[in-house]
Amino acid sequence: MKRIMLTVSYNGTNYHGWQIQNNGITVQETLQTAISKVLGKDIAVHGCSRTDAGVHAKMFCCHLDCDDNIPFDAFLRGVNSLLPNDIAILNCENVESDFHARFNAMGKTYVYKILNSNKKDPFIAPFVWQIERPLNIDKMNEFCKNLIGTHDFYGFSSSGRTVEDTVRTVSECVVTKENDIISLKISGDGFLYNMVRIIVGTAVDVSDGRLEPDCALSVFETKLRENAGVTAPPQGLFLEKVYY
Repeated sequence: MKRIMLTVSYNGTNYHGWQIQNNGITVQETLQTAISKVLGKDIAVHGCSRTDAGVHAKMFCCHLDCDDNIPFDAFLRGVNSLLPNDIAILNCENVESDFHARFNAMGKTYVYKILNSNKKDPFIAPFVWQIERPLNIDKMNEFCKNLIGTHDFYGFSSSGRTVEDTVRTVSECVVTKENDIISLKISGDGFLYNMVRIIVGTAVDVSDGRLEPDCALSVFETKLRENAGVTAPPQGLFLEKVYY
């Protein structure tokens, strides 16, 4: 029996997130079905995280156990031919038998994209949060600086969180703008349920003047979700990279 790590990319628009559930089709279910058909047996795939419905991934890592000796190039061609066009396996490689895609991950980078324009663009609409009013990048970055470091991010998560330890270390959080696209990039050793989307929504509320740039300090101290901003919609969020 060998353990294989897969690197996957997907457009999450048509899926109810990564993890298998009863109320809709998921990326995990779709991937497992295709792999099981190629290998001729039921295969379980374990992911590095649980992306929400509508969230995308440029680099998502998962692992599976397999006793088949099918060459990797044939495996990739076979599985990708059965997957829909919005999911692709980019790479596969052998890993140690005790490797786990989730628990061995050292950190992740997420990028959230905002279309800051009053003009609609049907080609990028599924991948951005469109905000027509001008946003203040300087105020957003002032807020983001307060997130860097080790803090208790309980107040920046939703009630659906499944972990007790809510302390995380953020190593990078920066907002940039290119033409009409505003990107918030954040890297850390781990992220709580809806944490990135709440951070983005709070940054927008800071830009709009509804919250002060130092509001993160109050959220850390009180652990109150209501002291943070709105939760940004899912379609602008991308899991950019996973670090091992």
